[in-house]
Amino acid sequence: MSKEKMHKERHSLSHILAMAVLRKFPDAKLAIGPVIDNGFYYDFLLPEPLSDKDLPKLEKDMKKIISQKIKFEKNVSSREEALKKAKSNKFKTELINELPADEKISFYDSGDFSDLCAGPHVEYSTEINPKAFKLTSVAGAYWRGDEKNEMLTRVYGVAFETKEELDEYLAMVEEAKKRDHRKLGKDLDLFTFSDVVGKGLPLWTVKGATIRRELERFIVDEEIKRGYQHVYTPDIAKIDLYKKSGHYPYYKDSMYAPIKIDNEEFMLRPMACPHHFELYSSKPKSYRDLPMRIAELAKLYRYEQSGELHGLIRVRSFCLADAHIICADVEQAKQEVKGALDLIEYIANTFGLEFGKDFTYRLSLGNREDEKKYYKDDKAWNQAENVLREVLKDMKHDFVEAADEASFYGPKIDIQMKNVMGKEDTAFTVQYDFVMPERFNLVYTDKDSKEKKAIVIHRSSVGALERVIAFLIEHHAGNFPLWLAPVQIKIISVGEGHIEYCQKIAEKFTKENIRVELDISDETVGNKIRKSSQEKIPYTLVIGDKEMNSKDLAVRIRGKQDLLNISKEEFITKIKTDIKNRSLELLSAFAT
Repeated sequence: MSKEKMHKERHSLSHILAMAVLRKFPDAKLAIGPVIDNGFYYDFLLPEPLSDKDLPKLEKDMKKIISQKIKFEKNVSSREEALKKAKSNKFKTELINELPADEKISFYDSGDFSDLCAGPHVEYSTEINPKAFKLTSVAGAYWRGDEKNEMLTRVYGVAFETKEELDEYLAMVEEAKKRDHRKLGKDLDLFTFSDVVGKGLPLWTVKGATIRRELERFIVDEEIKRGYQHVYTPDIAKIDLYKKSGHYPYYKDSMYAPIKIDNEEFMLRPMACPHHFELYSSKPKSYRDLPMRIAELAKLYRYEQSGELHGLIRVRSFCLADAHIICADVEQAKQEVKGALDLIEYIANTFGLEFGKDFTYRLSLGNREDEKKYYKDDKAWNQAENVLREVLKDMKHDFVEAADEASFYGPKIDIQMKNVMGKEDTAFTVQYDFVMPERFNLVYTDKDSKEKKAIVIHRSSVGALERVIAFLIEHHAGNFPLWLAPVQIKIISVGEGHIEYCQKIAEKFTKENIRVELDISDETVGNKIRKSSQEKIPYTLVIGDKEMNSKDLAVRIRGKQDLLNISKEEFITKIKTDIKNRSLELLSAFAT
């Protein structure tokens, strides 16, 4: 089936859903019902609550409607006629009033049902396979995504050509639920949220903080190896800084409100680049100083809409592995873009991610016609976009181009990560900036002692730590590689007489910088082992009389039934090697 035909079926199903809801709630008000990835939804203002328990009945009613061979007929109305049809529905009236004066306003009629809609739809409902769709969930949604507006009831559905495709998708959804970072984050005690602290502000537990710390060390050490100079800049600055950069008009709606101190206005920073530019300009620079790679694990703050918050993926406080590379000329900028992509690919490979399967490249372009959204300089835009395009081609990377997805100051290469559901999120970026050098007078002295403007490359090597940790939790289903695992070894005592020996072994591991946890509780050994397995700990050691009287350890490896008998010293050597190499497989050192 073509994408166009599937789109028509999903769109038609959203109307059929609306028909079924109106049969249950005749006084319901219809809002919007678009097609989305793999399905559709419809928003309603209902006289009483609707829950997931109501979905099977709605599904049954939809199948009855499908069987009646209802025809979808397009009818074009004048603005006056359209407003008359929609007079009892404030949502449709608002949409009509926003349409251009010369816009043809269409409704799709199906028997007694009529809905403001541009289409397209199938001709008859019987073209839809009634066994290949399913209503999946009920959620709340603000009208037009604005939390200042009314809360509506949103009903989601999925639809495919065949029942087999539907079943395959639903199985994938069930697997995704098991891997959901919000669930695993709670089960594995990695992070939490508190309404008292505030929405979208994660609190990291000891175990979650351990993962984050290992990531931070990895990133900083690798960047320093590659010539980056790590700095610290404040989480707050005067509002004038963001007006100077030009960020304020573009980002002010997602910034926290100004803080007034001593008759001046300060803001929690939504980005670090203006801070780095002021740092660069603090003393004169020569061409010999360039390229200058200024990096920081920068705490940033953005006031995301409540409805957009999602676990660690979208938060209001996050830490970005940020850097700004000051370049002397276009050729140097090209090389630095290549270097940034090489670093990103190295990090992705270390995480066990494959290009094409787990992440892809997107060249995000500007729009020359939109002067409100983008800085006006057609020549600079053309040059910058060509530079990024050439780099991707030179590196032989497959990529797609996306119009109107650039930053206001220049185009960018977005590294799009695919989650367990196949949905893409931007994880890392490399951006070409020709605006900030002008705004901040980023200059250097050339070989001929003349002052010249620099070029800036913005890049994030691993993106926001919160987002990448969420991705890694789901990608590995909580089974972190040894080097990232918050607890690398669990030591279990069989009885009270074995506790002291367990403590001595734990002390030995700790001195070797191996993260170990003791379970010397009164629970049964079986329960302790099950708990260690549920916590997805890489290695579990059970210590009883036999182990105390032996030079070897009996090691339980995560996900395996057989025990590994190995000497204490050899075990320590092997896992230290795996930690150092950031191996993805447990005890991979044995394979060498």
